[in-house]
Amino acid sequence: MSRPQLAHGSLTSLTAALTLLTTGCAEKDDGAQAAADACRAAGGWSAEKRAEWLRPAVSFPDEAAAEGAAVVIGSRTGAPLCEPIAVQVQFWEATATAAGTDLRSVLRIRLTTDGSRPRTIGFPAGLSPEERDDCTGVLMAAYPGAPLAQTELPAAAGRLTSASTTADTTFGTTRVAAQRLLPPTTACNTPGEPTPNPWGSDHP
Repeated sequence: MSRPQLAHGSLTSLTAALTLLTTGCAEKDDGAQAAADACRAAGGWSAEKRAEWLRPAVSFPDEAAAEGAAVVIGSRTGAPLCEPIAVQVQFWEATATAAGTDLRSVLRIRLTTDGSRPRTIGFPAGLSPEERDDCTGVLMAAYPGAPLAQTELPAAAGRLTSASTTADTTFGTTRVAAQRLLPPTTACNTPGEPTPNPWGSDHP
C-alpha cells in the first residue's frame, strides 16, 4: 500500500473517532438537559414564593378518618423541585380559660420535601382527638424555612370557643403556607377560680 493510501486510511479512522466522541458528548449533554428540564429550580425563591408552592401540597385529614395523622405534606402535581426545601410543621396547644386563650408551642418538626412523595405527621402526645379534654384545642401550621420568629408567632382573637374557626388565629407573617385550628369546646377553670356549684347558689 502506498503512503497516500495509508494517510487516507488514518484520516478516515480519525474522522470516525471524532464523530463518535462528538456524538457521545452531545448525547450526554442532552441527557443532562433532560434531567434539568424534569425538575423545577427554587434556589432564588423568596419565603413567600416557597409558601405559595407549598400551600397546595398541605392537607389536614378529617379527625374521624385521620388514624393519627394530623398534617400531610403531599405530592405536588408537575415537576418536583431540583433541590428539596426545608419545611416546618408546628403544633400549639390552645387552652381556653375565662381570661382568654393560651397558645403554647408543644412540637415543631423540620423536614425537607421536593414534592415528589407524601409525608405524614401525627399529633403530639396528649393532643390527639382521643386525648384532648374539652378546654384544649390544637393549632397546626406548615411553613417553609426557619422556625418562626417572635414577631411571626400566632395570636388568638379573644377566647376560643367551639364556634371558633381557623380565621380566629392569625400569624405575623405571610410565609405560613397552611394552618388549621381544632378549637376547644369549653373554657377551663383558671388556677384559684372557684369551681361552679352544680346545684345552684342556694345549695351549700
